Amino acid sequence: MSAHAEIHTHEDDHGHHHKETFVTKYIFSQDHKMIAKQYLITGLIMGIIGILMSLLMRMQIAWPEEPNVIFKALLGKWAEEGVMDADIYLALVTIHGTIMVFFVLTAGLSGTFSNLLIPLQIGARDMASGFLNMVSYWLFFLSSVLMVCSFFVEAGPAAAGWTIYPPLSALPMAQGGSGAGMTLWLVSMAIFIASSLLGSLNYIVTVINLRTKGMSMTRLPLTIWAFFITAVIGVISFPVLLSAALLLIMDRSFGTSFFLSDIFIQGEVLHYQGGSPVLFEHLFWFLGHPEVYIVLLPALGITSEVIATNSRKPIFGYRAMVASIIAIAFLSTIVWGHHMFISGMNPFLGSVFTFTTLLIAIPSAVKAFNYITTLWKGNLQMNPAMLFSIGLVSTFITGGLTGIILGDSALDINVHDTYFVVAHFHLVMGISALYGLFAGVYHWFPKMFRRMLNKNLGYVHFWVTAVCAYGVFFPMHFIGMAGLPRRYYTNSNFPLFDDTQDVQVLITVFALVGGLVQLVFLYNFVHSMFYGKKTKQNPWRSNTLEWTAPIEHMHGNWPGKIPHVHRWAYDYSKPGYVDDFVPQNIPLEKGEKELQH
Repeated sequence: MSAHAEIHTHEDDHGHHHKETFVTKYIFSQDHKMIAKQYLITGLIMGIIGILMSLLMRMQIAWPEEPNVIFKALLGKWAEEGVMDADIYLALVTIHGTIMVFFVLTAGLSGTFSNLLIPLQIGARDMASGFLNMVSYWLFFLSSVLMVCSFFVEAGPAAAGWTIYPPLSALPMAQGGSGAGMTLWLVSMAIFIASSLLGSLNYIVTVINLRTKGMSMTRLPLTIWAFFITAVIGVISFPVLLSAALLLIMDRSFGTSFFLSDIFIQGEVLHYQGGSPVLFEHLFWFLGHPEVYIVLLPALGITSEVIATNSRKPIFGYRAMVASIIAIAFLSTIVWGHHMFISGMNPFLGSVFTFTTLLIAIPSAVKAFNYITTLWKGNLQMNPAMLFSIGLVSTFITGGLTGIILGDSALDINVHDTYFVVAHFHLVMGISALYGLFAGVYHWFPKMFRRMLNKNLGYVHFWVTAVCAYGVFFPMHFIGMAGLPRRYYTNSNFPLFDDTQDVQVLITVFALVGGLVQLVFLYNFVHSMFYGKKTKQNPWRSNTLEWTAPIEHMHGNWPGKIPHVHRWAYDYSKPGYVDDFVPQNIPLEKGEKELQH
């Protein structure tokens, strides 16, 4: 009788949750599905800002020192008579890099899909701590606002490159952007790291502790494995960036010299001695390289799910995929030195980092092969999510191949700090991760908003984006090999590079078209949210648990009992079944063997 009473009160509690106010439901929500939407929409807004900055940079490089109406309208005093100032160009590079890497691809991708999928796919009512989840989103929001505010500081935003190497970032008098703009950058990043750590710890605890009955680690969908390991990497590497930021704040404000030594500025000898700017590089890149995989792994996890679902085949080599995620996570923390081959590092150390860098190509290749093998002879459903996932495999391979060149210290010295590097990391990290984000949005949009995205607009969005992405970043390899340095706002002073100018114009045209077509996606997103076709319970005929939850959102994901799991997540086209999919909560039939994956 008492058990019955307990159940009753629990249901009453659910009823109580439905009577939430606007503020508790939409703003300070503790429901993981709502927090996922908050992350997604904030990430998309930051993405618009980040892409806009990159287009301004591209126009400046294509048509240097020419007046431009857009510059005059957007940049004000930093574009007198419409000609972009050199300082603001450096600031655009800095803030574009920061926003895209941290605010769009880390928080926008991981924050959205980890929040949405972890509880739903492991069969949990919610995250381990709804309150911490809410706090992590609002810290992320606050840091986003501070980062954008730095544009409205009198002396201008931070302008030391997104890697903010001292002494430029450590001495407020070094340039305009090293003053208040730099301070805001540091405060914003410190808050962002706090948000990221709270989120990551929440994800780890949820995956370990809240899996439903029967959901062993070997039955987890690959998406969850990817989010789980990403969170582990974040917890290991983000505190190191926090320490670097705090030491930099002390150098800036409290007269210490962790990163400064023997500095002359404006003819004056400063009192700093004994510090090392290379120490900052080590601390920064200890986060900076794992960060690539914090961005990439969730995208690869989403791809695994989308490719298996739309190939109507079990994912090839499940255990190898899990092993490769864990191997990538481990190796990613011991390769950071390849960003520093020309920093005066010991050549022996350079050869160690070359070895570990080339080693990471193996698990990455395992993933690429397994994707291709999953696609092989599959009954392919070419919807937009699938196209973006296949696009990701393509850019991951092409961008990864140039990584082998850059990982070799003898070869890297020749192309370091040229456009070759820009091409490499934008393909492998920027474009691949964005494709993963888009694939995830097209695939789980019905789960988030109970409506479908327009398929035809999705096709337009994919094909134009795919052509433009390669149109922008493929030619960069060649101008990089010609020796063109990156981060220069004009190359007109160097007659050596005159021949590359036409290529720059071509790249910029592709960039502008690629930027404009994102408006198609935004229109599709906003319009479908309100007017899209209503979804079915399981529109993609998928196996994972989130599609067993009702379409109507509720606190606790499932009414009544949580589904139990009886099989792995990839029973597609299984012999003996009428349907070509068998959800995880369907018990095994008599005599049926679970696949040995």
